Amino acid sequence: MILTRDSILEYLGEVTVAPITSKLRDIPSEIFLSKHDGMIKDCAANFDHIQTVSKGKIGSLITTLSHDKLNQVRKAIQFSLDL
Repeated sequence: MILTRDSILEYLGEVTVAPITSKLRDIPSEIFLSKHDGMIKDCAANFDHIQTVSKGKIGSLITTLSHDKLNQVRKAIQFSLDL
């Protein structure tokens, strides 16, 4: 999941991401994603492993998340970083 804001993407060689995993742990630092969110199968974005990677390692856009899901992202990041 790309976390870097859209307005800066064209200027950067790297982006900040949260990896997507099929291992569902049901913890506050993850958010559940499903076909309803545009994913191929059930999975989770893991905010305990936020990292910066080269844009070349990023595949094509799969989906844009709903406002409700973005609120879940915010809460998961706050939890994982203890903000």
